[in-house]
Amino acid sequence: MVDPAFERWLTRWGLVVDGPGFSTLFGSKLLPVLKDGEKAMLKIAGHEEERRGAALMAWWDGDGAARVLALEGDALLLERLDGGADLAAMARAGQDEAATAILCDVAGALHAPRGKPPPASLVPLETWFSALWPAAETHGGAFAKAAAAARPLLAAPREIVALHGDFHHGNVLDGGPRGWLAIDPKGLIGERGFEFANLFRNPDAATALAPGRLARQVELVAERAGLERARLLAWILAYAGLGAAWSLQSGHHKAAETGLAIAELAGAELKR
Repeated sequence: MVDPAFERWLTRWGLVVDGPGFSTLFGSKLLPVLKDGEKAMLKIAGHEEERRGAALMAWWDGDGAARVLALEGDALLLERLDGGADLAAMARAGQDEAATAILCDVAGALHAPRGKPPPASLVPLETWFSALWPAAETHGGAFAKAAAAARPLLAAPREIVALHGDFHHGNVLDGGPRGWLAIDPKGLIGERGFEFANLFRNPDAATALAPGRLARQVELVAERAGLERARLLAWILAYAGLGAAWSLQSGHHKAAETGLAIAELAGAELKR
């Protein structure tokens, strides 16, 4: 039985159900469908982040991201990406550098200049980092180091662009002939270098914390994305602390430990 939330849009956009529906962590509902015989995904936003992300997807207009086929209110119709390759699997199977290179190239497409201003709903990085400051005051340690790295970055940003905001292996999918394409953005705006920091926490803790991995990946990302190495490390430190603060807030202590470990690794690389 199809969720009643989908019924209106199935009729309005002439869609045919093509699989079971499911829900996301934020309460959004998704349903595989066919639109004029082509595979698509119908998504009903359950949170402001999802609505903001949908507006950014529409602005990207299929360049580096899945194509938006229709967008109205909380409903989003996207092309369905079902190529056989997987970046997380690549990274775990000895192709970590190749996966990272692909991610850098997709980020480059997302950050390319457009002929129109980005959506006004995008959240500034200064706002996004709000959970880090109280964590630094309460816990000190790596949280304080992350906050100290974040403040000058946020105070004097460079190369300001629309940001995906949750850019990692699981949010860039194989689009077959269309190549690798991003999905599920948070919808932020700020310095371009921030986008790459999340790659260093992914695709999993074992990969992220493997000896020498962070240092190798920093060199690759800095060169491939055209970033200053020290500034990239500062973003990694800052974002690892922010992620750990979020994990503590939600009771995910193991994830917080991983974030703090990455923050310490980035801080050590910065001192070299």
